Amino acid sequence: MRKPDEMFERDHEWSALTRFITDEQPGATLGVVYGRLRQGKTFLLDAACRAAGGFYFGATEATDAESLRRIGAALTEHVQPAAPYHFADWSEAVDVLLSLGAERPVPVVIDEFPYLAKANPELPSIIQEAFRALRDQRTTSRTRMLLCGSALSFMGRLLSGNAPLRGRAGLELVVRTLDHQLAAEFWDIADPHLALRVNAIVGGTPAYRREFARGDAPDGPDDFDDWVVRTVLNPETPLFREARYLLAEEPDLRDTALYPSVLAAVADGNATRGGMAGYLERRATDIAHPINVLEDAGLLRRDADAFRDDRPTYRISEPLFGFYHAIMRPVWGQLERPGSAARVWRASRRRFVSNVLGPHFEQVCREWALHHADPDLVGGLPARVGHGVVHDPKARIGHEVDVAVIGVADGSRKPPLLAIGEAKWNDAMGAAHVERLRHIRELITRAGRYDTTHTRLLCFSGGGFNDKARAAASASSDIRLIDPPMLYGQV
Repeated sequence: MRKPDEMFERDHEWSALTRFITDEQPGATLGVVYGRLRQGKTFLLDAACRAAGGFYFGATEATDAESLRRIGAALTEHVQPAAPYHFADWSEAVDVLLSLGAERPVPVVIDEFPYLAKANPELPSIIQEAFRALRDQRTTSRTRMLLCGSALSFMGRLLSGNAPLRGRAGLELVVRTLDHQLAAEFWDIADPHLALRVNAIVGGTPAYRREFARGDAPDGPDDFDDWVVRTVLNPETPLFREARYLLAEEPDLRDTALYPSVLAAVADGNATRGGMAGYLERRATDIAHPINVLEDAGLLRRDADAFRDDRPTYRISEPLFGFYHAIMRPVWGQLERPGSAARVWRASRRRFVSNVLGPHFEQVCREWALHHADPDLVGGLPARVGHGVVHDPKARIGHEVDVAVIGVADGSRKPPLLAIGEAKWNDAMGAAHVERLRHIRELITRAGRYDTTHTRLLCFSGGGFNDKARAAASASSDIRLIDPPMLYGQV
């Protein structure tokens, strides 16, 4: 299967689909593909079907009877039988889909599968029965059936626990957003500072450039403000209402007031359950369910504190949601009025830096340490990278650690703390930042939770480093200074 020239990256996903679809072994197989909306899943699967001569069906919100008629019509057009297909139920439809692979491996894609399952909750059980071991329709087929969906809460449960399809799938493929390095390449932005600012708004979702911004990318750093005004803050572009539409399309988010308010609380800097409850003027127990639903939907991410048990913090996982709730939602009425975007943005730039860009920069630093950094630079291969608060009993204060790189534990020994780091987007870092990290390392050593024998100190800065910081790094092998070009692999 040759990957289309117009498909950006997705080499891992294409290879996984190729191996699954072209597998010559007898017997029909089932795969599940899912990911957030606008990531290119439909393009990916439709291209795979075209490359392998398969069948693609895109479901819509419809009654069960209408969906059966639609898939019957689509199969009739694809197969060209002597008489058109008219299915009485999904058992008949699935058996015809399995018959497509009677002579060779054939991909069969059912896109937006949650729509079909919502209209007919028995559908997963029907597919389970169709793929039962030793069933003739399965053993004589080499159909490679792929169920795809964007409703993460539903798709995540499809293969879990006691779900009917548990143990039936031979492929579970998650189509993720592009990371910050790939996103910069996709948006054709070479300046790392500009790339990070754009990434803090639109993240790594491919559709936001090609379809939603119609290919409009900032020409350079001086064009960033104008780009924000003419794209994401422009009521005439799809990006303007995208965050609202994404929230409305999540099937499990039925309370149109509470869930956006929880996201707004996080966007305003309330990262703990207690902070969110205080912002909403509710008890922490009252918002436990909304938080869990937002987690399942992939909108909120729960991060464990690297230094304190049972003290998790939450962050918005989709940058556009964070930008919308921090910048757009509070002044939505003004933004809807034509010509107000430039005025609103001028008044919002400071809030953008503190509430959107700063936290996003910290998260990019953590992801870089986990997925991109040379293990020699951070002191070894990370098992996980997080953040947290280190308590200072003498001063009775807590010190925030933006980046905590934790290594692989060796048997019963304490896990090694490979590195700790501080991330500042606007500030030029100096000797005081290095001394602060040294003090925090001493506190962690006294606490005894981690092995800090070789813990390195990482200074991440978008504003550069002064001479004292550079001198400290030159004089000590355990200090590393990391700027945006390093984060983007340009050094």
